[in-house]
Amino acid sequence: MNTSATLLPAVVRPAVEDRRWLSSDHCAAPVLDLLDGLGWTIAETPETNIHMTSPEGGVYVGWLPEDPSAWAREIVWRVQVLPADGEVWVQEFGVHTPSEVVAGFFAALATHSSC
Repeated sequence: MNTSATLLPAVVRPAVEDRRWLSSDHCAAPVLDLLDGLGWTIAETPETNIHMTSPEGGVYVGWLPEDPSAWAREIVWRVQVLPADGEVWVQEFGVHTPSEVVAGFFAALATHSSC
């Protein structure tokens, strides 16, 4: 079967420098900056773990770089949502997930809710 070249999707090849954020630098700043800007309560522990709570208290986020139980499960981010009318749900992100991805997750939630 012959297919016209105009019907085929274009091949997109991003420049290498555009993909550097795909590697985690283990920095929480993108998420902290976003959630701070949204008015979340942010508390740091002496162990450098950070706990964040949404303004209405329905969402908890933990950045857990020094939490042994989190590391045992190979996670560094834990999100727990306590909806008023539904089941609690949890999303965890692994130690190699870039903070920019986690910030994107929250940005998407914020556009669809009162995050």
